Amino acid sequence: MSSSRRVEDWLGDDGPFAEALSGFAPRAVQQRMAALVDEALRTQGTLVVEAGTGVGKTFAYLLPALLSGRKVLVSTGTKHLQDQLFSKDIPLVRRVLGRPVDVALLKGRANYLCPWRLQRLTDSGQLRSREYVEGLQRVRFWAAGTRSGDIGECESLAEDHPLWPMVTSTSDTCLGSECPELENCPVMKARRRAQEADVVVVNHHLFFADLALREEGFAELLPHADAVILDEAHQLPEVAAQFFGESLSARQLMELARDSVREQLADAPDMPDMRDRAAELEKAVQDLRLAFGDAPLREAWATVAERPVLVEALGVLDTALAQLQAVLEVAAVRGKGLANACERCRTARSALSAFLQPEEGVIQWYELFQRGFSLNLTPQDVAAPFQRLLKAGNRAWVFASATLATGPDFGYFTRRLGIVPDHAERLDSPFDYAANALLYVPTGLPEPSSPGYTQAVLRAALPVLEASRGRAFLLFTSHRALREAETWLSERLSHPLLVQGSLPKHRLIERFRELGNAVLLGTQSFWEGVDVRGEALSCVIIDKLPFASPDDPVLRGRMDAIRQRGGQPFVEYQLPQAVITLKQGVGRLIRDVNDRGVLMLCDPRLLGKSYGRVFLNALPPMPLTRSVVDVRGFFAYDE
Repeated sequence: MSSSRRVEDWLGDDGPFAEALSGFAPRAVQQRMAALVDEALRTQGTLVVEAGTGVGKTFAYLLPALLSGRKVLVSTGTKHLQDQLFSKDIPLVRRVLGRPVDVALLKGRANYLCPWRLQRLTDSGQLRSREYVEGLQRVRFWAAGTRSGDIGECESLAEDHPLWPMVTSTSDTCLGSECPELENCPVMKARRRAQEADVVVVNHHLFFADLALREEGFAELLPHADAVILDEAHQLPEVAAQFFGESLSARQLMELARDSVREQLADAPDMPDMRDRAAELEKAVQDLRLAFGDAPLREAWATVAERPVLVEALGVLDTALAQLQAVLEVAAVRGKGLANACERCRTARSALSAFLQPEEGVIQWYELFQRGFSLNLTPQDVAAPFQRLLKAGNRAWVFASATLATGPDFGYFTRRLGIVPDHAERLDSPFDYAANALLYVPTGLPEPSSPGYTQAVLRAALPVLEASRGRAFLLFTSHRALREAETWLSERLSHPLLVQGSLPKHRLIERFRELGNAVLLGTQSFWEGVDVRGEALSCVIIDKLPFASPDDPVLRGRMDAIRQRGGQPFVEYQLPQAVITLKQGVGRLIRDVNDRGVLMLCDPRLLGKSYGRVFLNALPPMPLTRSVVDVRGFFAYDE
């Protein structure tokens, strides 16, 4: 460290943070975490740390990172949190330190404009609808003035506009060093900027996309780092499974067909048969989607693999890819876009072959959408490839989250990623839950599997919502239950009702804060990453213990693998995963030292099943009641 001051002293009563930041409250657990991170950075060790709500983990890892003088990569769970780190948290820490630290923000390539694809789309004249033509005009106007090329900065076109995939690139469509626009490429500029910086902020999807490419022998996308800090680390096993697996989607194939036509028109106008082969591919993709018929929307491939109509449709798809590949191989010398399309066609055929003849240790499943599909291979276990990453090079690793432990240790988390930490520690929340929170478990509810369960939950919740004067989140484990709750409560609730999906997530939260007495209904995306401080959120109601759906093909595949090696799927996987999810949901309630609130857990299994004790032990210590009278008394204190 470049300062004689101990890292924890910066966060102490008389430290620079207390002097510079109004309202900063020194916390022993934050100082402890900062010291642990500092030790890991100095010794190139591996640290696993759970920092409960209110510990202040962001400052606790940013401070030693910015003081270290080392090249540090910081990865977090979402682009929103990534932007918050870069635009708010790091500048604040840097200001307190009073020293220059070069910081860069790096996102996945789909977040940046691709000048080459923009020009090709403009020249092609393929766009016909008014919506697309106007969108293209707006993008071209913005592109002329942007310095970063980050599409999030283009306020004239919505981030989910269907034009964006046409003017951004993926690892499939990028021409790499062969691109004529390489010098103007926003992705390359962002990478070069990241290579120069002391601290680089990324998100988990970009981190693993880079790792997956390196596994295949491609050049490293992210700059070399002396240390990697992974915040929201509880998300890592699932994100890793996405990128260490393989997927072939209808969208990929349709884009390949459309791009082939665009490149043919530009560089091979004397080869009209390429358009015919592309049209045959599009039809084969559409026919395969129709061949699934009434199949479940998400299921193990084995349940439909023998259907004759699917077998035939897959054969037609492979033939269509082979025929398009043959004509592309002839045309590839005509232009870089055609060469890229040819390589994408080869890759798609290889992915289809891998899906139909999977290796051992993978879960084979499909997912259907209204007009498309994806064929997926997901590894049963990501520990081996992740362990190779940990062992490659000498660098520090810090894994931090508010929810990593499921009991007295971190075994569930570390086993899934193959981590052998040099140190692991759980730092409990400094908030006084015993004085400021109440756990209410209602009596008389039926088993969660019973048909009338959701309505019984809502009847039990209604007097709580009246006592709390709204100001509540109702968190559900399924969209079906949320829709039932929306219908039922809209006729009975005397407070404003906000429902997930009715507005973008950030607008719903803003509206919730503005109203001050609203009830918000949400599913999985509202269980974490949502921060509402103060009285606007004074009650969190959770309908069920959040066990993953037993119908999920990936879950079933993992459970089968555990059984095959003689393990216990419920104890080793389902239970600890549900505990972590519940801790995330509970973490929405108390977000500041002055917050007060009631946590209502409706599931009777919490007190009726032996495993309920595992959930209770994972929660912050707070008094438990089974009487709504106590809930009314708790809220009467606020009046």
